[in-house]
Amino acid sequence: MAYPYVFRAQAPPVRVKDHKPAKDAAPVPLPQAREQWPAGASRSAGAGAGWLGGLGSGERLASAYDLVETMHYLYVRVVKARGLPASGGGCSPYVEVCVGNYRGATRHFEGKADPEWNQVFAFSRDRVQATALEVVVRDRDHLARDGCVGRVTFDVAEAPVRVPPDSPLAPQWYRLEGAGGRMAASGEVMLAVWAGTQADEAFADACHADAATVRGGDGAAAVQSTRSKVYVTPKLWYLRISVLEAQEVVPPGAGGIIADKGQHADVFAKVQVGGMVLRTRPCATRSATSLAWNEELVFAIAEPFEDPAVLIIEARVHHGKDEIIGRAVLPLTLFEKRLDRRQVEAQWFSLEPFGRPVRPPEAVFAGRVHLRACLEGAYHVMEEPTMYASDTRPTARQLWRPPIGVLEVGVLGAQGLTPMKTVDGRGMTDAYCVAKYGQKWVRTRTVVDSCSPRWNEQYTWEVYDPCTVLTLAVFDNCLLGSATAGSGGNGAAARDQRIGKVRIRLSTLEMDKVYTSAHPLVVLHPSGLRKNGELCLAVRLTCLSLGSVVYLYGQPLLPKMHYIHPLTVVQVDNLRRQAMGIVAARLSRAEPSLRREVVEYMLDADSHVWSIRRSKANFFRVTALLSGAASTARWLADVCRWRNPATTVLVHALFVTLAWFPELILPTVFLYMSAAGLWSYRRRPRRPPHMDARLSCAEAVHPDELDEELDTFPTSRPNAVVRVRYDRLRSVAGRIQTVVGDVATQGERVRSLLAWRDPRATALFTAFCLAAAVVFYVTPVRVVALVVGLYVLRHPRFRSRMPSAAGNFFKRLPSRADTML
Repeated sequence: MAYPYVFRAQAPPVRVKDHKPAKDAAPVPLPQAREQWPAGASRSAGAGAGWLGGLGSGERLASAYDLVETMHYLYVRVVKARGLPASGGGCSPYVEVCVGNYRGATRHFEGKADPEWNQVFAFSRDRVQATALEVVVRDRDHLARDGCVGRVTFDVAEAPVRVPPDSPLAPQWYRLEGAGGRMAASGEVMLAVWAGTQADEAFADACHADAATVRGGDGAAAVQSTRSKVYVTPKLWYLRISVLEAQEVVPPGAGGIIADKGQHADVFAKVQVGGMVLRTRPCATRSATSLAWNEELVFAIAEPFEDPAVLIIEARVHHGKDEIIGRAVLPLTLFEKRLDRRQVEAQWFSLEPFGRPVRPPEAVFAGRVHLRACLEGAYHVMEEPTMYASDTRPTARQLWRPPIGVLEVGVLGAQGLTPMKTVDGRGMTDAYCVAKYGQKWVRTRTVVDSCSPRWNEQYTWEVYDPCTVLTLAVFDNCLLGSATAGSGGNGAAARDQRIGKVRIRLSTLEMDKVYTSAHPLVVLHPSGLRKNGELCLAVRLTCLSLGSVVYLYGQPLLPKMHYIHPLTVVQVDNLRRQAMGIVAARLSRAEPSLRREVVEYMLDADSHVWSIRRSKANFFRVTALLSGAASTARWLADVCRWRNPATTVLVHALFVTLAWFPELILPTVFLYMSAAGLWSYRRRPRRPPHMDARLSCAEAVHPDELDEELDTFPTSRPNAVVRVRYDRLRSVAGRIQTVVGDVATQGERVRSLLAWRDPRATALFTAFCLAAAVVFYVTPVRVVALVVGLYVLRHPRFRSRMPSAAGNFFKRLPSRADTML
């Protein structure tokens, strides 16, 4: 049985034997081209020197593919057939393409003598060393001679070479040959055979011999999932709905009064868009016909607008029971698209009764609601964390700036990948790479059963802001066979396993320079940190306008509406989760689909989840940030203690000079910083930064802490485990609470200096300020600075181990902590 779109390797690639054409069957001569595919060469020159060494010399593709190695393919386009003989009252034809021991088969058609396939097959030159190509038309319902209807044989060495942007090679009709080289009684097949590279337009849609071996499951779906594709994020908008008031609405109960409690009913408005529901605060009814909320609700939506906005007015008649008064279904096309802060006119919409029995006069009208709604086009809808944002443009294209550069990424391959699943007792990995920047997602083809896959695919993005992040990740394709994954063998639904992620901030790249490097792939696993190999990339950022780049560094990161009319932190978090769900749902509906777990991993869907590991990492980051200031403070303390007399004397001389000539202070500071910047240039990073497991505190993480981080939300762990984790969280939060309280106490003590909460302390401080004003008025500033500085730098024999009077005075000041419960 021939699987649709299926390649079947009948022997390991290292022991490929040339396929023998039919006896006495002469190969069909192909049209000659300007250049022919060298039959003896097996790979590009320099490719054997390794991933990074082979990139510096050897064959290159055209300018659009100059970052990756050239990979040669033999392409066969099977278009259609005609005049096929019918056997037994019908014909179910399909075509099998054979090169060496690799075979590819089209789908079959039931009872159709003139089928049309229009499928492309690609055979990699590195895996196939045969000299003959055989195209066999078979009848699935014909059992004799394996159902062979006829065949056409070609000489691989005569295949014409096509180099884009040449037009595609025109297919031709070929007469089918029968057994023994005789012409078949009838039947022709339309084919096109040519040699090309991965720059060919047919590359993405072709069935690849090294990426389409199906080990069970749905063959067509599995092979579809192995192809390289480009996806686009749907255009996202913010929908802002202000629910102002409702009139002529009669809540349940007599006159709006709930009989059993004798209270006014709480009535609220609820708006649903897609799967997201937001509600207003309850409005206690004071009139049987008029309600007022004046509350704003914001949603994230995507074009095309598939789901309407459904507004529902509900009343809480009893505890835990709400009754629908009326609803309105509002198509989103009714709302105006706003590109600035101009006021949008409010509109009245009629409510219809829903969910409760109505009398004939109420059958059509259940009141009306006053709304102000618009689609916001001046915001950037964030579906990824702000710190890892790859795009900051507003929704409306009219507000976009011109691009300032071009980003080119060559996904070369991976090295040393860990087997991610077990099939037939053997570990294997079917790896593919996904890259996202801006609204464009790319997915490479899946290389089957290889721990060192070679993709050599190059992609291009327009860059609108250099302070953005390119994200790449490698996954294992779960659709290729029924496998027992290394981390998912518990009977759960098959998921594409994470192999690792790479982030590259474009601002860390020099312009017009090619970065070729191997990035480590690490991922957190329930058993701990797993190092899964390396991803080899070639990255180049080309500048279109250096002036525009310099200008952008002085501009806000987000569109101005985020600062003029900002959203709250809670709204931003909720809207990001909405947008992320929309993007995952839309991309999962593509063909082939980009699976939800892939999209969520690329967009860091779990970045908001509590993690002790992340808390430790952030604490160590703050400590490292303050280490420079701490080192400076220690150096100054050593100077004051005269640990090194020569250094202390030099500091005294510099201080006296700057105190006597204060106009030299700022020039000296800026001169020092410029000299430090020039001195640090020799230690600048040479390659983009990698994912740092040590910085992430992932190398020695406790198993229970790791299990807590990887747990679902809400938790799926037993109550005893949750209780222990809750107690641990309380202890950590208690320490954080103490630190925050200490910081607040110091700030309140500063405010209490002049607040007269301690009358004597405030009187002393006021008198001191008055005396200081008189002294500073009659004494030159340089003298005061000189005296203060020499006092700070005084010799240790003139110092006391006791705290200073100023410190003692400050610690005695009151704070608001005294009034806390």
